[in-house]
Amino acid sequence: MAFIREARETESVYATRIRGRHQCGNRAIDAARGRRARMKIGMTCYPTYGGSGIVATELGMELATRGHEIHFITYENPIRLDTRIPGIHYHEVEVVDYPLFQHQPYTLALASRMSEVIRSEGLDLLHVHYAIPHSVSALLAQSVLDEHRRVPYITTLHGTDITLVGLERAYFPITRFSIQRSDGVTTTSRYLAEKTRDVFGIEKKIHVVPNFVNCELYKPRKKIGYAQGSERILIHISNFRPVKRILDCIQILKLVREETPARLLMVGDGPDRRAAEELAQELGLSSYVEFLGKQGQIHQILLEADILLLPSQLEGFGLVALEAMACGVPAVATQTGGVPEVIQNGIDSYMELPGDINAQAAKVGRLLQDEDLYSKISRGARETALQRFGTTRVIPLYESLYKKITCS
Repeated sequence: MAFIREARETESVYATRIRGRHQCGNRAIDAARGRRARMKIGMTCYPTYGGSGIVATELGMELATRGHEIHFITYENPIRLDTRIPGIHYHEVEVVDYPLFQHQPYTLALASRMSEVIRSEGLDLLHVHYAIPHSVSALLAQSVLDEHRRVPYITTLHGTDITLVGLERAYFPITRFSIQRSDGVTTTSRYLAEKTRDVFGIEKKIHVVPNFVNCELYKPRKKIGYAQGSERILIHISNFRPVKRILDCIQILKLVREETPARLLMVGDGPDRRAAEELAQELGLSSYVEFLGKQGQIHQILLEADILLLPSQLEGFGLVALEAMACGVPAVATQTGGVPEVIQNGIDSYMELPGDINAQAAKVGRLLQDEDLYSKISRGARETALQRFGTTRVIPLYESLYKKITCS
């Protein structure tokens, strides 16, 4: 009986390999005939306003428009996800609320849901964004299904999963293990790739695939809303965590208003919001700072702005700067992390050191007071977005990696 069972298991594994080769062969035939090979991809991210969730959501929708079938597996519908797009599917992760658990075991619930969707939908691979805990869940799901149908997973690292959360002693070993076991690893910047190798000692190849922007959606248009009279509009968009240094935005506005009428839009929410509101009141700026909370249609709000403020202590990439630049809105950002890989200083936006509020305010003032300079930088910002970070340039990099991983 043991011999028969072993023979059947061997046959099952062999059949799985043959099916995989057959699928890869079909994709090769499709490519030869000029057709795009359609794939079924499971996408997992945090469905909130953070950059990693935004990138995953936008990536899924772009892939769907290219004919792929995308299955989002998360605890909530991602905030920017348009489920009306053909090929987009959503699978909710339900976590059991049991008195024994002080904290709900989301990692296990996610792994179970991943394995269910792989079975029911016949997924070709999983693509998880932000290592903690998504890569661990993908590894568990892969292990559950290994005997029946091994589905590879790709982990994309976005920033604080490497530079902050992943460094915690409680998470470090399992984070490193799940990244190392990934069938493919990508980061959004060379900075993050180097940081991952240095901190975690990752030995496998790390693919750098930059963030992207849909330049048909994010593009310059006529401003219609928030400015009053001759006021210029500054904008900041983030999750208001300490690393974003949002209090610096209030200080910058104070300095800018000494020379130029200006108003500040604060888009987002998070732990530092109350401190920012109190600082605005303390500095007599409450009438000139509007806290808009979390917003879904960022491309529309960016159209109201003249300059984006990004004074972060650290950014893995700086997606919001890219989105602003695509709208022709220059950024005044900090020279940190992956930001220098996005911004060409003095050509399409400006960078200063984190915490140097005077220098950042000076750059804002210079842009607002020199119309010719502003027009030049604005055009440069739009050109950078189009030429270096457009969807037609970046999405094929992911498609190529998917094909390589599933056919290896």
